[in-house]
Amino acid sequence: MSVLTDTSTVFNRELRPVLRDPFSVIFSMIQPLIFLGLFAPLLPDAGADGSALQWFVPGIVVMSCLFSTSFTGSNLLFEIQTGAHERMLVTPLSRPALIIGRALKEAVPLVIQTAIIVGACVPFGFDVHLGGATLGLLMLAIMAVGLGALSYTLALASKNTEWLFWTVQQTVLFPLLLLAGILLPVDDGPGWLRTMAQFNPLSYVVDAERALFSGDYAADTVTAGFTAAVVVAAVGLVVGTRAMRNSS
Repeated sequence: MSVLTDTSTVFNRELRPVLRDPFSVIFSMIQPLIFLGLFAPLLPDAGADGSALQWFVPGIVVMSCLFSTSFTGSNLLFEIQTGAHERMLVTPLSRPALIIGRALKEAVPLVIQTAIIVGACVPFGFDVHLGGATLGLLMLAIMAVGLGALSYTLALASKNTEWLFWTVQQTVLFPLLLLAGILLPVDDGPGWLRTMAQFNPLSYVVDAERALFSGDYAADTVTAGFTAAVVVAAVGLVVGTRAMRNSS
């Protein structure tokens, strides 16, 4: 119960700045919206129904999740530099709660960002199925917890060399993005590219999101997506908790 209470305390602490300054959530969406505006017109025949938006918007939602959660470790870096993190470490709060509460917070901006993206695309013909979209959001929220925890772990590992955080973040971010088939389909790519995509958990999440947002509850696709999201969350929380326990 102590860990749950501490996690709730950290979650509320991390969420308050987001609620006070929601513009930060909107600002993190600039890149996904730019990709949406520039790439969607280039894919007039994408998707099974011939709709570029039906194929592209779910991928952009995943991109928004990836961008926002991968950048969030910079907040912890700032706290480390200002000494706020050290003050948190000497409180009675449990170390696992310090990473779990932060990671859980990532699900809240995700819901806001998804609502804005979908709302902006509906007038242009995007057909959203609320049941599937709700399941898709749940899947992304699970993955966001893991990605956020991994970003915080990277911040802890690079606390003495801030440039290392941004170098690793950018080096990992874009290969994951491209191999997931978010911007362009990888089905027609060379064999080595398709093989690499199969080892990318984001590929399964993107496929499941496209199915769910279109109202398709195909068991194999959705199960694979949720499995990938749970694996990312589990790995992120295990690694992040260990890093926070060793933090000083």
